Amino acid sequence: MESSRGLLMLGLFAMICSITFASEPSPLQDFCVADSNGPGTGLHIAGNTSNAVGSRVTAVNVAEIPGLNTLGISLARVDYAPWGINPPHTHPRATEILTVLEGTLEVGFVTSNPENRLIKKVVYKGDVFVFPIGLVHFQRNIGYGNAAAIAALSSQNPGVITVANAVFGSNPDISPNILAKAFQVDKNAVLNLQSKF
Repeated sequence: MESSRGLLMLGLFAMICSITFASEPSPLQDFCVADSNGPGTGLHIAGNTSNAVGSRVTAVNVAEIPGLNTLGISLARVDYAPWGINPPHTHPRATEILTVLEGTLEVGFVTSNPENRLIKKVVYKGDVFVFPIGLVHFQRNIGYGNAAAIAALSSQNPGVITVANAVFGSNPDISPNILAKAFQVDKNAVLNLQSKF
């Protein structure tokens, strides 16, 4: 009887300790004071969307605000011309939550292999949508006016890999023979795409 009571107490103690120590890791430092004379972030200014894709991303990460160091967060403002897109891309180190400031966006992400299922939705002013870490995702303005959104990311340096740029604009080029076989298209189509990047 005494040994089972001892085992019960030991089990309870182990459970309490595991609950007590289960938390988010602490940052390496409390905070980092940024240069108060440095430039602002510019999130109040709409980005220039007169480019091939019709969007502009204004990033606010540890490179722009040193005070974000070790905090595990960053932001971006995304501006869209009418029918502009934020092309398919991925953030290898962060989940993203997008909040629509103005306009109407079609947003989506693709699940991983082998399913490769497209999850998409139309979102309006005030709506939010989450893009899981590492998954290819996109946004498209489906309205006739400008649109804007704020993206919050779970890393001070989330990284971004734009699919088309990475595949067709690598330096040096990926062999057109490899890409033609991978995409099941003519080699000339690949060469044409590579010339655009």
